[in-house]
This record gives sequence, structure tokens and C-alpha cells, in this order.
Amino acid sequence: MRRTTAVRVGLSALLVLGSLSGAGAALSTATAAPSSDSSAPSTKLVSALGRDLGLTEGQARARLSQEATAMKLAPKAERAAGKAFGGSWFDADTGKLVVGVTGEKQAEAVRATGATARTVRHTAKELDAVKARLDDKAGKKAAPAGVSSWRVDPNAGSVVISVRRGSEGDAAVRAFVDEAKNQAARAGSVPVAVEKAAAQAPATLAAGTVGGDPYYTGNVRCSIGFSVQGGFVTAGHCSGAGASVNGWDGSYIGNFQGSSFPGNDYAWVSVGSGWWTVPVVLGWGTVPDALVRGSAEAPVGASICRSGSTTHWRCGTVLAKNETVNYSQGAVYQMTKTNVCAEGGDSGGSFISGDQAQGVTSGGWGNCSSGGETWFQPVNEILSVYGLRLHTA
Repeated sequence: MRRTTAVRVGLSALLVLGSLSGAGAALSTATAAPSSDSSAPSTKLVSALGRDLGLTEGQARARLSQEATAMKLAPKAERAAGKAFGGSWFDADTGKLVVGVTGEKQAEAVRATGATARTVRHTAKELDAVKARLDDKAGKKAAPAGVSSWRVDPNAGSVVISVRRGSEGDAAVRAFVDEAKNQAARAGSVPVAVEKAAAQAPATLAAGTVGGDPYYTGNVRCSIGFSVQGGFVTAGHCSGAGASVNGWDGSYIGNFQGSSFPGNDYAWVSVGSGWWTVPVVLGWGTVPDALVRGSAEAPVGASICRSGSTTHWRCGTVLAKNETVNYSQGAVYQMTKTNVCAEGGDSGGSFISGDQAQGVTSGGWGNCSSGGETWFQPVNEILSVYGLRLHTA
């Protein structure tokens, strides 16, 4: 199904074809009218967040403000915790950033920053070390198909292995879990928990060629992530380095300059031939097109929204970070999990919290009719790996 002309005009604000003055005009018509506070969330964004998280308008506005404060506070609070840092997350009930610490002296320092401190048994470094051993094992030998993912849960102070429903009794799954517990015991009695995941396996979200898409490569349709100086970032599983990319109108945009999948799921595409970039994420008429002003990382528990070419603008919350996802093509590390729904063709699309870029859509399970979960590759890692600079407003 092709989009309406109005939606096509919205997309032209992301990669505009024409003169610089024309790009400015297109951007001004595609974004919301300026207000006295340019960072204030739009009414439509508040409405979309309320729809997907079940919040009133007042609750949605308050939460967005609290989360923006938490994102700014997180680096300072982590520095205050020092080596005693046990991870952090956003508590929606209190509207506060919570930081785990292993010592009372560091807890006092964390409280002095304005964050809430919680005493935990294990540091983030200790938890990450156990997960890293699982990652190393998966890199040498594929994890069983019945294992959906694994991650560190700083709130629970444990490493969590997600096992697909119906696979709990599989010999290979039991062996994977038992070995993880043995490794954790040798690393200082770090707890390893097992949770039931959906019976459906996580899968990437590329799609076959259909009309009205942000970009095509070969017979695959994917979505643009974020503009960077000289191009845009997207998902690595969409294509490999050197592949040619065409825009929604069929015209040539550029080529994949770098791509990594599995292990990672990121790529970047050069932009040329009359196309260029602006710091915009499409709202698809659900919300005004969003300006990107930075890439401060949202904590676990924060609200987050996603823009993609199939299911457009959808919102949810951050469920976990540094999770390893066990796709059929191989494990992908350091992913962020959300309860935002997605479908085929949304791959590579933008995850954004407020006006801060978070990452590019990788894959998940479920759909936007019955619900599901979606993972994204954090954008700051992509920028660092390729030496890119995010295009910001």
C-alpha cells in the first residue's frame, strides 16, 4: 500500500531532493509550529504516548519531563557511584532515576546528585562479566534455538536467560542454562534467573519489496534510522557494504559504506546524487515530525517511541539493556529491548526518547495487532564504530 501525498511530503523532510533553500522550506512545513518552549512535547506526542502506555495527558507530560531529567542525571550519578556502580533504571512510580550501589558511602554520593540509591550485592561490572561469558560461548557455538535472549537485570541484580515457551525441557536449553549457572557460581555467586519468553522466536524485520517505502536495497525494504553527517544509519541485516540504495521514489540515494550482522546489527549509508540529510524523524501524521537534538541514553523503564515504514509511530518502554538476542542467523550483542511493537519493513527505523536518538530497529517477535517486543541497536555505538557525527537540530 502506497502512502498518501501528505506522508510523502513528510518523508521529504528527512532526505530532501532539491536546493538548500528548498530543503529549509520543506522542513518548516513538515515540523510543528514553534512554541515558546521548543523542547516541550507536542500534544500529538503526548497523545501517542498515552495511547500506547495507558496514560492520561497529565501523566504523559509529567513522565516525559521526569525521563528527560533522568537521562541528564544518569552519567553524573554513575560517576558518583564509581566502582560500586550496580546499574541504573527509571522508576515510573516515583519518577526518579534509581542507581544500584554496593557501598553506603557511594550511596550517599549518588543521593547527593538527586538520584535514588539502592544497595545491591553485585556491581554492574560483575554482572556484565557473567553475561560476557555467555556471549563468548555463543560466538564459538550457536546458542540453542529455544533460548531467545540473555541480559543483565540491574534491578534484580542478576543475569536473566529468556527461554521460549515450550522449550524449557529441551536438553540443549537445560545444558546452556546449567553452564551459565556454573559460570556465575565461579564468578562470585552471581544469580542466574530463567524467565519464560514468547514461543515465537525473535526475527529481524526486513521485508520484501512493496510500494511506498523509505528505502530499498535489492529485494529488501527497510527504514531509515537517523541522519548523520554524510548519510544515515540503519540496520546491518538490511544489506552488506557496497550495496546500492534507492529512496521511496525509486531514485538512487547512495551505498552502504559499512555493515555488520550478526554479532552487531548496524550499518551506515552514504547520501548523494542530490539527496542530503536533516535531523528529523517522521511522525507519520500521528505526531509532528520530531527534531533530533542529541543522543543521551534513556534508562531502563523510560518511555520510548519508534518510527518505521510499516507500522509508523509506536511507543512503549525500555525493558532491558545489553541483551544478547539469539536470531536464527546468529547472536547479536548489546541490544536494548522494548515492548514497542514492530513488523516487517520497520528494520533500521528510529528509536527516539523525547528529542534524543536512541537506536535503530533490529528485530523482535509479535506484531502491532496483538503486541510483542522489539530490540534496537544503540545509536551511540554505531556513531563510535564508524566515526560518524549525528546530525542534530
